Amino acid sequence: MTAHKNPQALAEAVGREMYRHDRTSQFLDISLDEIRPGFARMSLRITEDMVNGHGMCHGGFIFTLADSAFAYSCNSHNHNAVASGCSIEFLAPAHVGEVLSAIAEERALAGRSGIYDIDVTNQDGKRVAVFRGKSHRIQGELVKTQGE
Repeated sequence: MTAHKNPQALAEAVGREMYRHDRTSQFLDISLDEIRPGFARMSLRITEDMVNGHGMCHGGFIFTLADSAFAYSCNSHNHNAVASGCSIEFLAPAHVGEVLSAIAEERALAGRSGIYDIDVTNQDGKRVAVFRGKSHRIQGELVKTQGE
């Protein structure tokens, strides 16, 4: 697969290639709504199969949505990156039928390390969780760029 040297076109090509292999996001019907260099927005509709014993969305699904947005944002530069650590703070419950959005933004990128903040909100803009991820670049790229 060849991508343009344009950073936005490259980020979009990376997003397509990652999603093609992202069985978890496909299984959960998490959509990649937007990707830019250092940025990703993904969304998930909460179904009845995602609730815990209290009748609200299980935190693991909220974490997975945030973690997925983190992954797409830190790989958007076309350098393979993995999580070296992350944390989440749950602020409000999510319920069946709500659509959650996770917006991941790059805060720092130095050498092979990055820091990303992810806000998870519902369809009304209410913040459900905040997530911080730390990335570490490893060898390889997701898409072949022109001239290689």
